[in-house]
Amino acid sequence: MTKMYFTIVGTGHYYGQEFLEPGMRVILKKDSHNEYDNEAIMVNLEGLGKIGYVANSPYTVQGDSLSAGRLYDKIGDVAFGKIMYVLPKGVLCKLDKKSLRKRKEERLSYKEYDVDDYDEKECDAFDTEDCDSYETVSDTIDFLEGLSCKLRGTKKDRRYR
Repeated sequence: MTKMYFTIVGTGHYYGQEFLEPGMRVILKKDSHNEYDNEAIMVNLEGLGKIGYVANSPYTVQGDSLSAGRLYDKIGDVAFGKIMYVLPKGVLCKLDKKSLRKRKEERLSYKEYDVDDYDEKECDAFDTEDCDSYETVSDTIDFLEGLSCKLRGTKKDRRYR
């Protein structure tokens, strides 16, 4: 796997970058509430908090580093990096490989599955015989509970009230 780099920008709005040195560890956090950029990634330093953001513009990205938009889907909500170089127009960092999402190992809980994303060719949880039509709400609930159980890999255990 190739090394992934990112650039920290905006340090002048916080503590500056004079104190940053190669080898220092930084913490990346997705900033989903950022009103200017929906793919913003905040950069924090332990003890100080926010020191800047991952560059997300071709004009601010330094060298071979990835923009925040390209990095956003590759990491979880929190990731780690190490400062490599402190440059006049940004701080170049290397992403910690352990911060990368492991898509094959990640498992969503059954509540996070979007039923619309599946069809009978991709998922064996659908029995097409059972889903032609439903006459009552109870039939629909039975089908959805059965589907949920199949996605979870458990047996159907309906409790009546």
